[in-house]
Amino acid sequence: MSGSLPFYQKHHRHYDRAYRSKELQSAVSQYRQSSSYAAQGSASSISSRGLRASGYSAVEEESKSSPIVKRAKPTYLAVDKENQIIGYVVPVFRGSQEFASGLSDTEEARVKESAGHLARRSLFASKMEAERVEQTSRRYAMRESAERISLSKKIYENEEHHRRMNEDSLQHAPEFVIKPRSHTVWEKQCVRLHCTVTGWPEPRVVWYKNNVTIDPLAHAGKYKIESSYNVHSLEVNRCDFDDTAQYRVSAMNSKGELSAFASIVVKRFKGEIDESLPAPRQPGFCSEYGVTFETHIVETFDVSFGREGETMSLGCTVIINPTIQRYQPEVQWYRDGVLLEPSKWAHMHWSGNRATLTLTHLNKEDEGLYTLRVSTKSGYETHSAYVFVRDADAELQGAPTAPLDVLCQDANKDYVIVTWKQPAVDGGSPILGYFVDRCEVGTTHWIQCNDTPVKFARFPVTGLVEGRSYVFRVRAVNKSGMSHPSRASEPIAAMDPADRARMKGHTTAPWTGQIIVTEEEPVEGVVPGKPQDLVVNEATKNYVVLSWKPPGQRGHEGIMYYVEKCVAGTESWQRVNTDIPVKSPRFALFDLSEGKSYRFRVRCSNSAGVGEPSEPTEATVVGDKLDIPSSPGRVVPTRNTDTSVVVSWEASKDAKELVGYYIEATVAGKDAWEPCNNKPVKGTRFVCHGLTTGDSYTFRVRALNAAGLSGFSQESEAIEVKAAIASPAPPYGICLLESVRDSMVLGWKQPTFIGGAEVSGYFVDYREVVAGVPGRWHEANIKAISDRAYRVTDLKENKLYQFQVRAANMAGVGHPSKPSETFRCEEWTIAIPGPPHDLQLSEVRKDSLVLQWRPPVYQGRDPVNGFYIDIKETEAPEEAWRGVNEKATNKTYMKIKELKDGVSYVFRVRAQNKAGVGKASQATEPILAQTRPGTQEIVVEVDDEGMISMNFECSEMTKDSKFVWSKDYEEIKDFARLNMETKGGRSKVTFKTPDQEDLGIYSCMVTHTDGVSASYTLTEEGLKELLHISHDHKFPIIPLKSDLAVELLEKGRVRFWLQAEKISANAKVDYVFNDNILSQGEKYKMNFDKNTGVIEMFMESLEAKDEGTYTFQMKDGKATNQSSLVLIGDVFDNLRKDSEFQRKEWTRKQGPHFVEYLSYEVTPNCVVVLKCKVGNIKKETVVIWHKDDREVKVDDKLSFTEGVLTLEISQISKKDAGIYQVTVKDDRGKDTSVLKLVDQGFKDLMNQVFSVIANSSTPLKIQSTEEGVRLYTFVNYYNDELHVTWHHKDSAITFTDRIKSGVVGEQLWLQINEPTEKDKGKYAIEFFDGKGGLRRSVDLSGQGFDDAYAEFQRLKAAAIAERNRARVAGGLPDVVTIQEGKALNLTCNISGDPVPEVTWLKNERELVSDDHYILKFASGKFASFTITTVNTSDSGKYSILVKNKYGTESGDFTVSVFIPDSEEQGKATRKEKK
Repeated sequence: MSGSLPFYQKHHRHYDRAYRSKELQSAVSQYRQSSSYAAQGSASSISSRGLRASGYSAVEEESKSSPIVKRAKPTYLAVDKENQIIGYVVPVFRGSQEFASGLSDTEEARVKESAGHLARRSLFASKMEAERVEQTSRRYAMRESAERISLSKKIYENEEHHRRMNEDSLQHAPEFVIKPRSHTVWEKQCVRLHCTVTGWPEPRVVWYKNNVTIDPLAHAGKYKIESSYNVHSLEVNRCDFDDTAQYRVSAMNSKGELSAFASIVVKRFKGEIDESLPAPRQPGFCSEYGVTFETHIVETFDVSFGREGETMSLGCTVIINPTIQRYQPEVQWYRDGVLLEPSKWAHMHWSGNRATLTLTHLNKEDEGLYTLRVSTKSGYETHSAYVFVRDADAELQGAPTAPLDVLCQDANKDYVIVTWKQPAVDGGSPILGYFVDRCEVGTTHWIQCNDTPVKFARFPVTGLVEGRSYVFRVRAVNKSGMSHPSRASEPIAAMDPADRARMKGHTTAPWTGQIIVTEEEPVEGVVPGKPQDLVVNEATKNYVVLSWKPPGQRGHEGIMYYVEKCVAGTESWQRVNTDIPVKSPRFALFDLSEGKSYRFRVRCSNSAGVGEPSEPTEATVVGDKLDIPSSPGRVVPTRNTDTSVVVSWEASKDAKELVGYYIEATVAGKDAWEPCNNKPVKGTRFVCHGLTTGDSYTFRVRALNAAGLSGFSQESEAIEVKAAIASPAPPYGICLLESVRDSMVLGWKQPTFIGGAEVSGYFVDYREVVAGVPGRWHEANIKAISDRAYRVTDLKENKLYQFQVRAANMAGVGHPSKPSETFRCEEWTIAIPGPPHDLQLSEVRKDSLVLQWRPPVYQGRDPVNGFYIDIKETEAPEEAWRGVNEKATNKTYMKIKELKDGVSYVFRVRAQNKAGVGKASQATEPILAQTRPGTQEIVVEVDDEGMISMNFECSEMTKDSKFVWSKDYEEIKDFARLNMETKGGRSKVTFKTPDQEDLGIYSCMVTHTDGVSASYTLTEEGLKELLHISHDHKFPIIPLKSDLAVELLEKGRVRFWLQAEKISANAKVDYVFNDNILSQGEKYKMNFDKNTGVIEMFMESLEAKDEGTYTFQMKDGKATNQSSLVLIGDVFDNLRKDSEFQRKEWTRKQGPHFVEYLSYEVTPNCVVVLKCKVGNIKKETVVIWHKDDREVKVDDKLSFTEGVLTLEISQISKKDAGIYQVTVKDDRGKDTSVLKLVDQGFKDLMNQVFSVIANSSTPLKIQSTEEGVRLYTFVNYYNDELHVTWHHKDSAITFTDRIKSGVVGEQLWLQINEPTEKDKGKYAIEFFDGKGGLRRSVDLSGQGFDDAYAEFQRLKAAAIAERNRARVAGGLPDVVTIQEGKALNLTCNISGDPVPEVTWLKNERELVSDDHYILKFASGKFASFTITTVNTSDSGKYSILVKNKYGTESGDFTVSVFIPDSEEQGKATRKEKK
């Protein structure tokens, strides 16, 4: 046994399996004989202590690598007397002794190299010739292959068993045996990237495109990812330019991660795609059986829905051709791309041609995309569908649903971390937290692990017993109660990870369920050292998890740990686990104060004592470090099928440790949200199934991680559930209807599949055929045609042509039809007509149907005068055609009778003219004569009103289906004589005034169905009978002995009664008051004595609102009658007073009450007065007003004489809307009256206000302005909510910059600027009051228009004159004081059109420009006045005068010249000297 290869390496899928050949088997045998002593020597050195070393050798690696063999790592296996491995040996004390083989490494390697070399040389020398001549028959090869497949399967199952039982000994990081290679492909081709990955535990492989994860579910049909036997592949379908990228495959397990890269370059081929290029996954030839297997999966499973706790089976029928006895394909089931293994939850079964997967007990973990993969040696086929699992009903109303996906992580001797996912449904109130339960394997006793619920979806469980296995479950709780428990986790053993590490790298042996412990001689105890690398792994508000490494100095016995804590900033250390030391190098601390900061340290201990503490951790604040993810972004639904919608959304931003998303849906307009998935999806796209066709839905999404669920995204737009439309299938049955020298008329049949939308048109292509070789296709029509017949023009005479037709709908243009037969373009000269076309079948029953057709395009020498119909059974020969009608019919339809039930028929039509009978049309498609279940016929009814109607129902309606009614098989488009009404799946046509014009065949056809149709023939006799029944229905009556009368009974009770002469026990009576039907209650008591025919109604009392008309309406079958009694005015008042007088005699001790309830009225000043009237009040009676449950203070006092209460509301607006209530009460009781002035009630009130405003408006008046003509009216009060409309010649005015309207105070005006002749006419302003409205009008035409226009012209001219007259715009001061000798310069602005004349004046005298006075007028705008050197003579009053034809204006200023003091003294001195 020591000389053989390790089992897991021997059968590794990608290891060199050349050992299967006879040559290598011989080499292995010789090698074992030559090297057996080495293994025996190695074993003998250990056998004295009950141990043996591994004789690890790798023959296959020897054949590929260097002859120098690495020394095997020591391992410890327990063996029995026969050297069979029975378990593992774990020493208590690990010594430093090495176990060596009997030979040194160099000697052992030399022996092995020599033996291998001799064996190979001898082998190839002796067997080469025999190998060349050996031949194996096909039968022997097939039998050997089948045995090899069976053996391979058993080996793989045994291998998987050993891997599961001894997985730790195989653990190593991922490694790429074969890396993916780069590809360059043509556009629209497919490409597949392959790689082979080894590693244990089995690596998780993820594919990336430009470092973005590839999700096949988010790109349906684009990507396909497969994994099988460590072979992983990514298939990219129909590549385009966007697929040019770098692709990365990443393999990751608990031992590490590794990536490999490959690129895909997509090129565009300038021409047609070469069909010879290989397509992906084409079935290949199987050399073992000499055949190519073709696999077909039929009778597949569809999208399925189940409920927790139920059992579900998924199955498909698999057909494999050719059939080989006892051959079984490889059948695998996947959920979300993960291979399913048989378990108590999933049972797989293969019964020869049926693959079945049974989910024995559904849980939400079972939800996902299920894929059946059937593999043969020639390829494989798959089928996938989604399975949804709904929540089980909660035990308590409002309790949450169960959590899911409970997993165990980071297991130690006494500690494990349990994780789970939150449920999608919280029961209507937030989840308060979760409880974790544990159960020891082998027992049924569940123990709750936490006393208080935890909100974080991760919890450390401590206190486990080393060596025992546990399972865990989780329950959610909210204020309503506890959920069902989740599905239990997989079993996990509580054991030290160090034990697994010591077994790492050892030879795998069959697991016997026992660990053999041996003892070594103990040595003197040593106090352990400090733990190393103490860190805080996880910190939440509920717990903190610490981890560390054992000390380097630990003695020779097991150690335990004590954990200490202190508040940050202090040195007050407290031991946390005083009673129970920790065995694992991990510990979870509970009962810490949220928000506080702590430090932690750990001590080691053994029998020798307690060691020094580790280095303390950094200060750690107790609280959740992981934030709840943000809400997802925009949600976009798109149509998919008639029961599903594709929902996509923007991912949550900056979400950490995102688990996935939940999607919810509700019918638009409702707030009943239901989950679309109960298992989180990781992508941003999901197909929501199980929706109702035709309903509109809105969707929302939320994300989740371990911290909780995010808020909901914004709701999507509503989308109607209906199948996404597609382009139609190709038309077929192209035939030639007419041919002339340069054109042909073609006909064809409608596509069998129209893509979910009406065919909008057809496109015809043609090509010339020369010497049997078709040319290129050309378009015959650019614009789509609606008829199924078309004339192709511009053809060449005596040339051969082929045609093809494409159908189009709103989704696009479909594929072309198959090319037609080859037709010659030549002139038809025959005298007989061409073939009819466009044959349609309807109203198919077991013994009859209706055939319709269109006349031939080519009529022959004379017009067509009739048609013959031929029939034959579908399978009958051509000679079996027989005529249906002996005499030609001139109609284009015929009902064919006397068919055989269950027989299939075909039909054709021939036309005739005077020259004879023409060529037959194309035959119809085969039609089976049968009456389909649920077939309906047109039903003629006469209702109670005597109206005659035809009714047709259809149970196969789709969203796009319509009822099409025809008369004599021509669609009814003019409904002058009929009324059509359609509700749901029922259509009704009613005759308005039936007479002889309505006779004929009426048919109804339902579109978008499988030929649902029916007809009814209205004959003259049938019409007479219907009219007679209609008359009887219109005029039946019930005779009366006495009409309705009234009388008073005691206590003021009122009795209304009448007596019928003859009435049955099934008669029905309606008691009506003012067109309102009364019902039995406290106020009204009804009695109907069917024996005497007396009908009576009692009222306890009459109120003011009881004034009106009372009617007893009787109906006995179809017979009716009624009798009325009018109680209004004095008659009602007297009756009411008499009744009130008698009632008050025995009710006078009752408390206050309302005689007239709260109502409102609007005064002419638009003040709203709320009023009511009360009775039976006293001084102590109080009145309280409320508005929207708030008391309203009023100054009015209760009037005890009239009992009328009022509340005035002036300048009413929207803020006054509300519910008003008035209460009267005293010690005898109280009464309340409510008036709802909200919604429609407030609208009615405002309409009454608007009516008062409208009635207060003054007649429209005309006023001319400088801009035009203004029409206006005044109202007493204007409200902003008032709607008015201005009309001109009875049409609403469209306002522009020239015509405007507005409101100033209480004036409403319409301004018409620059009126023209078109503006003449009648103008009106319409006030809207919710009813008929009110108009004020004025006639702006004739003399009225002329006067207004003349006044407008006058005002306009005056305005122009005022605007253009000469003006001094400014710039001149009033007074200018200036020193003598200086220069003065003044400028002012001048305006006017035309440019004014400017004159300067001094002291009323005109100035002339000279060297002293410089006068300028520049640009017609600026006038300047300059005095070059000012002297005292220049003082005075100056003026500027501007003048044009529109007026004159002047500006004045005063100039004052002064002499400085020094100059004045100088002048005086000079005068004195003189």
